[in-house]
Amino acid sequence: MHTTSSSLKEQWNALKQEHPQLRIRNAAQELGVSEAELLATQTGETVTRLRPDFQAILSEVESLGKVMALTRNEECVHERKGIYLNADFSSPHAGLFVGEDIDLRIFWSHWNKAYAVVDETAHGIKKSIQFFGKDGEAIHKIYLTKDSNDEAFDILVSKYKAEDQSTNETSEKMPLNLDEKPDGEIDIKGFQQAWLDLKDTHDFFMMMRKFGVTRTQALRLAPDHYHAKEVSKDVIVSMLEEASAAKLPIMVFVGNKGNIQIHTGKVNKTLWHGDWFNVMDPDFNMHLDMSKIAQTWIVRKPTEDGIVTSIEVFNEMGDIIIQFFGKRKPGIPELEDWRTLINKLS
Repeated sequence: MHTTSSSLKEQWNALKQEHPQLRIRNAAQELGVSEAELLATQTGETVTRLRPDFQAILSEVESLGKVMALTRNEECVHERKGIYLNADFSSPHAGLFVGEDIDLRIFWSHWNKAYAVVDETAHGIKKSIQFFGKDGEAIHKIYLTKDSNDEAFDILVSKYKAEDQSTNETSEKMPLNLDEKPDGEIDIKGFQQAWLDLKDTHDFFMMMRKFGVTRTQALRLAPDHYHAKEVSKDVIVSMLEEASAAKLPIMVFVGNKGNIQIHTGKVNKTLWHGDWFNVMDPDFNMHLDMSKIAQTWIVRKPTEDGIVTSIEVFNEMGDIIIQFFGKRKPGIPELEDWRTLINKLS
């Protein structure tokens, strides 16, 4: 998909005149282009194209101090404030940040473009570094806060500024993979036994691959209703409200093809805004579009530390939107209060 940048820029300016509050992601959908294509029209003004040296850029983000990390998919936005600490880029396929606040799992093969953005907003200047996939969809964004180091931002942008500062951007349509083997072609008994033999939650993905099942198919074919049970999406709201009231620390995973972002800690303020159910805490915000949820499951996986219980939420394509766990680390059994809460809700 490609539109000349001048005409696209004019269309966006006209759209902004009509709808000054419209976010760029929604404007791009309205104009039938990708977010990166729309953003690129501002190159040389509010936008600087950066070289795609993703690991090098991210390894210097700690210098920005306390920032806000944003990762989203179509149905959920996850915003977490903190400092980017403990980077681990030793694997060629995946990168990690493992800090108390910023906790990421990065899948490099989907990362394709990087931009620095300096926007004037009603609340003042907003600076960010934004990363996109080949399809022009946002993978991860890093916003400066009032506690960030503006000078370090300017140095980083200058250091990684690309030679090409054109206003044109291209994006590729990514093929949808909707294939699912018929249940009759799956070794269901073998799959169920492999589930019961799990030693680590991270082995679940490899198990699905081995037996050729999709994620929602895996839950349907689980050993029994104890290990995977479909529930009403209202369980999500009840869980968050009760976890908030009980000051129960939880883990909230939200991701897309290129990144998963994790919040670990208590949630406090929860509220509705239209179809969206939200957590609005000083350092953690979550915005979940409840109208786009197709399936919600309570899932129990055996590990060497005992059963690990999660709430897993899917859209109508079978893509995972969000996962919730009780706060835990490898080697430590999950919180009994979390287990009790989920048992009550199920």
